[in-house]
Amino acid sequence: MEGLGQLPKMLRSFSIKSLRGLSPRAKREAKYGLTFISPWIVGFLIFTLIPMAATIIFTFTNISIGTSAAGTYKFVGLQNYLTLLKDSQVPSSMMITIRFGLIALPIGLFIPLGLAMLMNSPNLRASNFFRTMYYMPYIIPFVAAIFLWGGMLNSESGWINQALQALGVPKASLPGWANDVNWVYPTYVIMGIWGIGNAMLIFLAGLQNVPTDLYDAAKVDGANSWQTIRNVTLPMISPVIFYILVLNVVGLFQYFTTPLVVNQGNGNPGGATMFYNLALYKTFFTYQLMGYGATMAWLLFVIILIVTIIMFATAKYWVYYASETPSS
Repeated sequence: MEGLGQLPKMLRSFSIKSLRGLSPRAKREAKYGLTFISPWIVGFLIFTLIPMAATIIFTFTNISIGTSAAGTYKFVGLQNYLTLLKDSQVPSSMMITIRFGLIALPIGLFIPLGLAMLMNSPNLRASNFFRTMYYMPYIIPFVAAIFLWGGMLNSESGWINQALQALGVPKASLPGWANDVNWVYPTYVIMGIWGIGNAMLIFLAGLQNVPTDLYDAAKVDGANSWQTIRNVTLPMISPVIFYILVLNVVGLFQYFTTPLVVNQGNGNPGGATMFYNLALYKTFFTYQLMGYGATMAWLLFVIILIVTIIMFATAKYWVYYASETPSS
């Protein structure tokens, strides 16, 4: 196992000289390791690193679908960045994204956590059945689920409005759902709740790893249910909460499929669904402005990076890792 022991160190400072310093057996095992990870390396270069480098170059050109085909695009310096600063659609679409996130993020965090606590209850019978039922919608293709919910929440023919009308709700008072500016965000949230089974299982795994002796100690100390959740459960699963939170925040800034399918990507009703990622998509593929679209994409990357750094920087104040030792 000599080569495997030296492989991580070699990968950190890979060079021809470092290869020459290895024994024949270590070289052979290092070659096998590099061979096995080569598909990932090739995929990373072709589908991630090279496209990212290309988009940086695009931000300094006026390249579009037409100019790239004719080879007539040219270097424009910082013009795309100046246009970005003057484009009123950029801050408005970002505010729409943030406004929706203030509704969707808490729901996308606390509902799967609550379900996980319910699934973890020793008093729940047939818990495996319910776990399976809650997870199954997650494996349904997202676009298919959106079409399904779009039919149920149709303001004219959807069975939810028909059921409300049968219960005595006047037709004029029925929700317009995705066609109503006051109901479109709740509609999107309802569609998103359909797929919370994955987050629920992650929370459930975290809950099942909480040591039972901590609950016994809390019970001996006279803690009630809420005090136990606040002082034992939440601190012990705080790394899981942080993980789900990061994923949800990144997913929020990339929110795209639902408004594209449900409202055809036109921003209706009243421009309330023109999310930033949707505006980015239209810049690329509708207006075919690849240079300016790449600039918008890099702005989104920078915003997500800054928000993620802030979350990781503040995590030390509320995320507890049992393996950490207190600093003296």
